[in-house]
Amino acid sequence: METSQLTALLQLSSPALPIGGYSYSQGLEAAIDMRLVTDETSAHGWIQQQLECVFMPCEAPVWLLLFDSWQASDWERLVHWNQWFLASRETRELRQETEQMGWSLVKLATDLAWGEASARQHLLGLTTAVLPTAHAYSAWALGLPRRAGLAAYLFSWLENQMMAVLKAVPLGQMAGQRIVDQLRHHIPAVCDDASERAAADPPRIHTLAPQLAVLSSRHETQYSRLFRS
Repeated sequence: METSQLTALLQLSSPALPIGGYSYSQGLEAAIDMRLVTDETSAHGWIQQQLECVFMPCEAPVWLLLFDSWQASDWERLVHWNQWFLASRETRELRQETEQMGWSLVKLATDLAWGEASARQHLLGLTTAVLPTAHAYSAWALGLPRRAGLAAYLFSWLENQMMAVLKAVPLGQMAGQRIVDQLRHHIPAVCDDASERAAADPPRIHTLAPQLAVLSSRHETQYSRLFRS
C-alpha cells in the first residue's frame, strides 16, 4: 500500500471521523443492562460473537458487494444492496443508526470532494444511504484496496464496541486494549469468509441474530441509557 493510501485509510478509520459512531453501542448497552456482559471476559465474548455471527455473514459481504458496485458503476446493483441492507435492520434503533451515520459520512465525503463528481451525484441521489454504502463509496473514492477498506470498516466497529464497553460496564483502558488486541486478529478471517459469501451466486448472506434484535428492541425503553442504540 502506498503512503497516500495508508494515510487515507487511517483518516477513514479514525475515531475522530465526525459521523457519530461514539454515540451508538449496537445492542451492547442493553446486553450490559441484562447482565449478559459484566466484565472483560463476557465483553470479549459478546464482541467476538457480534463480529463472527452478525458482521461476517451479513454486513461484511454486503460492504464488499457495495464496493464492487461503486467500482463497476453498477447503479442498479448499488441501489439494490443499499435498500436490502436498510430493510434488513430489525429494529428502529438499528435502522436510525445506519441512516444517521450513513448521512453523516455522505456529507463528509461530498464536502471533501472524495471521488469523481458523477459518482458523488449517484451517492447524493440515494434516498437513504446506509453506512456500508457510504463507507464503501469512501474507500473506493479514496483509492483504497477492497480488502483494506473492509478491514478498516470492521476495525472501526471493533474500536467503537471497545469504547462503549469501557463506558458502560465500566472497564479499564488496559482491558479495552486487550479486547482489541485479541479480536483484531479475527478480522482477516472475517474478510476471507465475507469474500467467499459475496462471490457466491446468489450471495450467501443471512441476518439471523434474534438475541441482538430482542436486546435492541428492549434498549428503546431502557430506564437509563448512555447510547442511542
